[in-house]
Amino acid sequence: MKEFFNKLLTGMSLGIVVCLIPNALVGEILKLIIPYAPFLQTVLNVSIIVMSLLPVVIGVMAGIQFKLTPIQTCSVGLAAFIGSGVTTITEDGTFTIAGIGTVINIAITTAIAILFVQFLGSRLKEWTLLAMPALTIFIPGIIGLSILPYVKNGSLLIGEGIMYLTDLQPVIMGALIAMIFSVLILSPISTIGVATVIMLSGIGAGAANLGVCASGVGMCIASYRANNFGTAIAHIASAKIQMRNFFMKPKIAFPMILTAAILGALGGVFEVIGTPYSAGFGLAGFVGPLKYLDLVGWNLESIIISSTLFIALPVVLNLVFLKLFEVKLRWLSSEDYKVNYE
Repeated sequence: MKEFFNKLLTGMSLGIVVCLIPNALVGEILKLIIPYAPFLQTVLNVSIIVMSLLPVVIGVMAGIQFKLTPIQTCSVGLAAFIGSGVTTITEDGTFTIAGIGTVINIAITTAIAILFVQFLGSRLKEWTLLAMPALTIFIPGIIGLSILPYVKNGSLLIGEGIMYLTDLQPVIMGALIAMIFSVLILSPISTIGVATVIMLSGIGAGAANLGVCASGVGMCIASYRANNFGTAIAHIASAKIQMRNFFMKPKIAFPMILTAAILGALGGVFEVIGTPYSAGFGLAGFVGPLKYLDLVGWNLESIIISSTLFIALPVVLNLVFLKLFEVKLRWLSSEDYKVNYE
């Protein structure tokens, strides 16, 4: 069971990186440039389209981890897409594809599909090419689609809990929300999905971004010695790269959670804000700081607050806490952050 869970999380992490990083890297920056260079709209559109393919890519990546055959792997990808919630059908029969789907349900559907194709194995014999994709779509895919509303409601309950925190005074609220989102970004739960479902805004959205930023920057620093430079930097765009390692050893997130608590509290003090559609991105594509500057205005004070809370302090605080946990307490080592692409 542990090995199954391990491979599933690895496939999810890789799929998220492949599909979400392109938009995270350029999305918010392109929005600033497009009014002066309209031809770049195509680049932005392409990155958004790729995001909606996340369920398929997660299914395929998971299939590769389980060393499935090409037909089995593609079948799992299709089933994950069906159960993801990416597509909606209107009363007039129009199909709409938008967003990235419900990440938890993608994981559940992918797991069911993998077990299903493994059960079928070679039982279909010469009918494999014809029957396996159809059976995988119609059984695991529809199972995933049928449980989607319940999984969404479960995610909504999490969101309502987070919204309750926004009724507290800003400093405590900021610290708690930042800590929660610093953990959510390392889990299968979509921070962006939670933020948009509960319409998290204002200081709550700002704290969420700071929490995500704490994990992204912290994981980047922590994983540098165990991985190459490119992999380390990729953590800033999506700390979910460490999803597998986090579930195997939750303590690897302690330095980042403490950093998030301090950043979130300071975010409450300085009133760092955001919108439901910016919360959950953190420093990826500079969405968090750019949206804050867009809302409060570009002035010397806001630029200093933004650069300090989103860049300078996450680096300094994570370095301090990582040294504490690695050198002083000896609870962690750089190998705990090793990312395996095999």
